[in-house]
Amino acid sequence: MRLELPPGGAVSEAMLSERLGIGRTPIREALQRLARERLVQILPRRGVIVSDINVKAQLRLLEVRREIERLVAWSAARRATVDERARFADLAKAFERAARTNDDVSFLRIDRGFNELCLEAARNEFATTAMQLMASLSRRFWYLHYKQAADMPETAKLHADIARAIATDDPKTAAKASDALLDNIEAFTRNTVSTDF
Repeated sequence: MRLELPPGGAVSEAMLSERLGIGRTPIREALQRLARERLVQILPRRGVIVSDINVKAQLRLLEVRREIERLVAWSAARRATVDERARFADLAKAFERAARTNDDVSFLRIDRGFNELCLEAARNEFATTAMQLMASLSRRFWYLHYKQAADMPETAKLHADIARAIATDDPKTAAKASDALLDNIEAFTRNTVSTDF
């Protein structure tokens, strides 16, 4: 996800085993999982290629992600416990702080906790599975392009809007705020095309 293995690059079980200092069996199992998540492609008898990052594929991913994230935000706003609502209120404040200070490292840490809490509060194992498959691909795209094309403070504020709506038990506003965030992410994705050249 953090692009330590460059998109389009070839890797092998032996190389990864040596680099990570672990045996080939866990490497093989990890590569199978990464292939299911579309982060690598296993080419029988030829090796393993780190999947390329493609704007068109990312836009198709966002079509699905929009629907599921709206459902997750709406469900979390309906089903969150009192303790979870308090945590969402704290996350909204943390997002706003990250936006004011333009602190992308804090934003990414807060975002990970926010995503986990959303899935927990939504209480829908099917949405959780779908989001986990998409999260790695989306985060990878973000890592490649966010410094050139993203408006991190705006993105953090949009996350804060969702967190605040969930904290206040407002499913309709949470779903609407989720759509606003995905509009922003889609615009970011489209903007990467013009910054790539």
